[in-house]
Amino acid sequence: MNTITITKKDEIVMRLVHYFITEENYTPIIVNGVKDEVWLENSEAKYKIVRINSNYIHNKEQFAVDLFKIKNVMRQIKKKTVSFTMDTFNIFLDVNEEVELMDDKHIKSVILKDVSDKETKKIIPFFPGIKNKLLKDTKGLDLIINVTEDINKKTEKNNKIYEATFKPKKIIITYTLMALCAFLFLLTYVLGSGSLDGRTLYNFGAVSAPAIKSGEFWRLLTGTFLHAGIIHLFVNMYSLAVIGSQLENFIGKKKFLFVYIISAISGSLMSCLFSNNLSVGASGAIFGLLGSILYFGYHYRLYLGNVLRAQIIPLILMNLFLGFMISGIDNAAHVGGLIGGYLAMMACGVTGKSGKNDKINGAIVLTIYIVFLAFMLFR
Repeated sequence: MNTITITKKDEIVMRLVHYFITEENYTPIIVNGVKDEVWLENSEAKYKIVRINSNYIHNKEQFAVDLFKIKNVMRQIKKKTVSFTMDTFNIFLDVNEEVELMDDKHIKSVILKDVSDKETKKIIPFFPGIKNKLLKDTKGLDLIINVTEDINKKTEKNNKIYEATFKPKKIIITYTLMALCAFLFLLTYVLGSGSLDGRTLYNFGAVSAPAIKSGEFWRLLTGTFLHAGIIHLFVNMYSLAVIGSQLENFIGKKKFLFVYIISAISGSLMSCLFSNNLSVGASGAIFGLLGSILYFGYHYRLYLGNVLRAQIIPLILMNLFLGFMISGIDNAAHVGGLIGGYLAMMACGVTGKSGKNDKINGAIVLTIYIVFLAFMLFR
């Protein structure tokens, strides 16, 4: 009969991995070229990386090489996850007593010889839950079974959230908004006798600072559904189709509609602060959708980091640059919508990532932002 032999190091690793995954919401990550090491990631935690090293560190030179290796891996993860700073909690299981651990600026190192209260006391200041949540009673095969079952349950729960977020859904709000913009364009064109002059757009509710200050608040929203020409309409509708359909699929219809409306209004408010000219178009709201994707993607940056870095951020920067360089573009509306969309997404929260406090803080900051813009406009 075959027996399963588990070394002391294996037990410690299993207990630690179980704790960090089930209690601290860390996720295992694959790091090429490492042996007898476990790397875990949680982009929301203070220590975004937890690394457990079972290899023997026999002198200070090897310790220095090990820190160098950690920094190299951290750079790769930072690049992939679009993170500006990253702290790593580094746990050694086997270190020569003559080796003195020295903390790096972004790497906290500890030695854990076993999972006794005396040893885990070293980790409690950084992860207080380990005092009561660390598996200690079970051993051998029972330990393997318990750890495997708990991690599978946690992984299954996370996979359900991930699947619900990213699986294809029927897009309704985006196409409804596009249809409304197209209908109003045709209506203004026909009633304007083939000419979309300022008077026609004004009568249909274009954004106008003097009119809004006089009490016509609806213009903050209605103006974002009007367009001044077929090219203007086509560019905005194409952008809305591409960006809107993705965001609506990720966050759902209700959140998407909320983000869109808030982005449109905040873009209009910002536009009125910098100009008294008429303003029309959905571009402010579309920039708000980009801001929302930026916030959403940051929370899922382990999966969308390359998209953020290679597509979303360059797209935002390029369009803002063009807005400042080309006359006739209402870049104030773009900036206002971008900020409003980001904060609106913060207030809505990202399913599976945002806690209650995150949503409350987002709602507070969003309210302050909108009230500040309104105050500056109507003072």
